[in-house]
Amino acid sequence: MAVRIRLKRLGRRHLPFYRIAVMDSRSPRDGRSIEDVGHYDPMISDKSQRVTLNMERIDYWISVGAKPSDKVAVLIDKVKKNRFGTASEPPPMTAPKEPPPPPEPAAEEAAPTDEAEDAAAADDDATADEAAVEEEAATDEAPAEEEAAADEEAPAEEEAAADEEAPAEEEAAADEEAPAEEEAAADEEAPAEEEAAADEESKEDGEES
Repeated sequence: MAVRIRLKRLGRRHLPFYRIAVMDSRSPRDGRSIEDVGHYDPMISDKSQRVTLNMERIDYWISVGAKPSDKVAVLIDKVKKNRFGTASEPPPMTAPKEPPPPPEPAAEEAAPTDEAEDAAAADDDATADEAAVEEEAATDEAPAEEEAAADEEAPAEEEAAADEEAPAEEEAAADEEAPAEEEAAADEEAPAEEEAAADEESKEDGEES
């Protein structure tokens, strides 16, 4: 049977306490022990008081073939050489840190306002550029439209004037020609009638004689 000197856990959760026991190596950690030869309490602040060992019984069990575990061997070495050292002092208490002051809402609101103003200015510039381009295009198109309208209106006016002048000239010519023809006809008919009357008179005179 292999015999081991090892720690046997007792105590409770977050408050461990160990017994240093001589046990069969096949036994569970917290199983039946052959003999208890000391104890170890890691919760004690003074390191020199944490370990208590019965060195006579430990030397006996080691002499008959018992083997200590790694942790128990370290504790035995510290007890023999008295090298427990001193526990480090806890860190000094410090005042809790004050929470940082809340950010100023005015500063936070000012940034979006500036961005909004920049965006609005950019939109205004873009709108002004577009308006200028449209005005230039309208200015360029206006003379062309006026020329096209003038070209279209000029022949129409000339045709209308020609249509109006032609009947007026024809009527004036007709008015001038009608009296002239009547006068000519009257001039031609008057001598003829006079000659006819003279012939009739001469005939009547001849008959009377």
